[in-house]
Amino acid sequence: MNDVVELLQQLIRNECVNDGTEGSGGESRNAETLRSYLSGVDHELVEPATGRGSLVARIEGSDPTAPSLCLMGHTDVVPFNADTWQRDPVGGELVDGEVWGRGAVDMLNQTAAMAVAFRRLAESGFKPKGTLVYLAVADEEAGGVVGAQPLVEGHADAVLTDYCLTEFGGFATPAAGGGLHVSVGTAEKGGAPVKLTVRGRASHGSVPYGTDNALVTAAEVVRRISTARGPSRIDDTWRQWVHAQAYDDELTATLLDPAKLWEAMPTMPRGLAAHAHACTHLTAAPTLVTGSKQQKINVIPDVVTIGVDVRLLPGQDEADVRTFLAGVLGDDLADRVDVELPRGARSGTASSTDTPLWDSMRRAAQRTYPDAELLPSIASGTTDARWLRPAGVVTYGFGLLSRKVTPAEFWARFHGKDERVDVESLDLSVELWEWLSRDFLS
Repeated sequence: MNDVVELLQQLIRNECVNDGTEGSGGESRNAETLRSYLSGVDHELVEPATGRGSLVARIEGSDPTAPSLCLMGHTDVVPFNADTWQRDPVGGELVDGEVWGRGAVDMLNQTAAMAVAFRRLAESGFKPKGTLVYLAVADEEAGGVVGAQPLVEGHADAVLTDYCLTEFGGFATPAAGGGLHVSVGTAEKGGAPVKLTVRGRASHGSVPYGTDNALVTAAEVVRRISTARGPSRIDDTWRQWVHAQAYDDELTATLLDPAKLWEAMPTMPRGLAAHAHACTHLTAAPTLVTGSKQQKINVIPDVVTIGVDVRLLPGQDEADVRTFLAGVLGDDLADRVDVELPRGARSGTASSTDTPLWDSMRRAAQRTYPDAELLPSIASGTTDARWLRPAGVVTYGFGLLSRKVTPAEFWARFHGKDERVDVESLDLSVELWEWLSRDFLS
């Protein structure tokens, strides 16, 4: 069995599940596994919180003026419901050429592949002009506050490079004019975890008429959020992505017209409509509702809390979130709902494609897919690029995947059941990271 399969299996079996609480994650288990695998390489384990370690490894460059590169993966995974899976989510089983388990595509696959490529480079005696950094970080799935953030803020000399490659990217799809496009994440949305506290007046459930029921008000708030319409924003990344697709002229024009896009989305295939909406709007999804501590079935609640997952486009900030929510609540509900952004709001981020690394990435992709061109794209989710780009690091979501699974099928496995990755994609990824590092840093 090859190194990348075995390493991925062990990372999955370490079960570094991050549910967002301080005591979850346990990423030091994966950091120690990677530390052992890279034992012959200069490395450092950084543990801002007990059990929440990140690993930094380096191959120093010979020329301080040469551009440096970081290969960054994360070591935590999201929770799962084992009852819905066909196989053990932490079993790391290899079945019919696929490795199964939570994290197989998000993103222990790339974390493992980067480590294997990094070790091969080190063992070969690779002497780059620019420094190569391997970074395996904790807490990406909960915002990076005990992962990338403390690394960037407290260990900048060790982790910050000129360029960084991380998730998401590598899907090869037919291009409108022939050939293939390989997706590259050049931008991503930011996040704002919003807490809305709806206040009413407690009373007995047997006499509901005329009561100030916080749950009823909360239901109206949720309804308004779910139907809110914000302005459509068409940027260059979205425009380039649309033109690269094999859509007819009418659909292409609609997808690029902010005045028509919203009305047309209900007539589109659901997947396209959801993607178009996410890439062109500030989005808000009500995801959590909790009652007061005194909640009982015969008590009309006086307090209900709503959690809302707000995602911001590049350039949007906390002011945009508050403006959106003010419009949702209106004058009639504004004084009955408290708005709190517990961890603030981070704008979306983007990186230019006019860089020497972009050219190297194109050459790397064309080694596997000779007729491929790179396609910039925006991710509706967030990665640890949220911490690197503001620090001046040009960051791309990149990789290289086989064509055994469609992008739609692959995306469905992110945070979903039966997550798995094919061995061919793992092997392609190892080869990609090794070749690209040599090409760019030599």
